Amino acid sequence: MKPGLATSIGLAVALALVAAGGFAQSAPVANSRVIPSLVQNSTDAGLDERLARDWGLRPEEWARYRQLMQGPLGIYSPNLDPLTALGIEARSDEERNRYAELQVQAESRRVGKTLAYQRAYDAAWQRLFPGQPRVNLPGAQSPGSGNKGSGRLAVFVKADCPLCEQRVRQLQAAGTTFDLYMVGSRQDDARVRHWATQAGIDPARVRAHTITLNHDGGRWLSLSLPGELPAVVREVNGQWRRQ
Repeated sequence: MKPGLATSIGLAVALALVAAGGFAQSAPVANSRVIPSLVQNSTDAGLDERLARDWGLRPEEWARYRQLMQGPLGIYSPNLDPLTALGIEARSDEERNRYAELQVQAESRRVGKTLAYQRAYDAAWQRLFPGQPRVNLPGAQSPGSGNKGSGRLAVFVKADCPLCEQRVRQLQAAGTTFDLYMVGSRQDDARVRHWATQAGIDPARVRAHTITLNHDGGRWLSLSLPGELPAVVREVNGQWRRQ
């Protein structure tokens, strides 16, 4: 055999071995990419099943909710809960009634838990700081003590809500007396103070008690009134009504 030919054959064999070795080494890498994907899919399926069960839904109903939130409904209302979304897009009166009943039950449980915690929080505050106001702006009063039976307005607001700020500014400019409740304050006085400052609430009116600042503590949910925040409500003949 000629030297040149031997060299060519040897080089070809070497290249073949390298290629074979490369293929052999790459196969486990490909498999390693498949396994986590399977695990992830299994985890997602388990999470979906648990979430569906938490809301009292069947797996196919949860899948429909996920699908709805990927369409126009999810764009218009990205934080819509499953029962409301499915109720809005119900395909029959039977479906609509089913989701309405599930939502009433869910909200009843939520309100019960919230109010139970609020009672525990109130008791803890009285033990630890008896007589001390929770919102430290001058003149602020205890949550819920200013409007019941007095005909005063109760105004429910939340953070990151330009319409809430606008409504409060309008009420203040009109000289209206009202009690403000911040939903989602997490019992954090600093949140309420910051919101009041941002909304331009006059501290002099707070000192005079014509405006009071309060934590919501589940009160908005307990009223069970329809509509979004801001909400301006008044007690009329024992019933709270939006104004």
